[in-house]
Amino acid sequence: MTLPSIWGIVTKIIDICIVWFLFYYLLKNLKNNIKMSLIFKGVAFILAIKLLSNLLNLYTVGLVLEYVIMWGPLAIIIIFQPEIRTVLEQIGRSQLLGRHKVLTVDEREKLVFEIMEAVEYLKRNKIGALIVIERDVSLQEYIQPAQKIYADLSSSLLCSIFFPNNPLHDGGVIIQGNSITCAGAVFKTSMDPSLSKRLGTRHRAALGIAEESDAIAIVVSEESGRISIASNQALKYNLTLDETRLMLVEELKPKTEVFYDADEEDEVGDIDE
Repeated sequence: MTLPSIWGIVTKIIDICIVWFLFYYLLKNLKNNIKMSLIFKGVAFILAIKLLSNLLNLYTVGLVLEYVIMWGPLAIIIIFQPEIRTVLEQIGRSQLLGRHKVLTVDEREKLVFEIMEAVEYLKRNKIGALIVIERDVSLQEYIQPAQKIYADLSSSLLCSIFFPNNPLHDGGVIIQGNSITCAGAVFKTSMDPSLSKRLGTRHRAALGIAEESDAIAIVVSEESGRISIASNQALKYNLTLDETRLMLVEELKPKTEVFYDADEEDEVGDIDE
């Protein structure tokens, strides 16, 4: 095989991979986006009627559908411009390799411990709170207008931020790594029609940020003290403390765990000495 022919095969493979990646990304978003799934169903229905009209020689129906198919994409772009913009913003905020260092086991345990200490206190005293943990998708859009803190995470600091007399208690706290980056953050609320009308702004904001990113949002209800967690575009309501702790531990696990053999640790220890 010549070099041009090999290069041609490589470009075709790259071309197919890119198409399949875009197809996979589209299906992934359709699965979790109600409005986009409705658009997809509508387009599929129109195409099915068009095929049926061609088979049965329905001239008038086919003519009307030709105009619909011709001008449909432009109409979809105009009507669903906010949803398309949201998807493009999400792509822009996504980062393939992540932003922050992967927390060690000890750092993750301390993170969960401090958050749970604060959540237990807030639950017991029925103090409303919204705690958002950033992962791979950047939340800079919400950090920028919020009150910057840049402090080490601690349960006492979280409790003081959400204390009713604190001017920042109505907004959300954003945690990056094992630090509190900002407080008083305002998030877009979810428009999911299946969400219970009894849930307030905090719960809708938590689900909203979970729909837009891969962040974990913890909510403590001001009225009932109940705990909820929003992640992976879903809201789990009325969790116990143990359920919350286990869910946090599971969600905060890195995608790939790094293990070291005991012999390797000994070698590192010898080098340090």
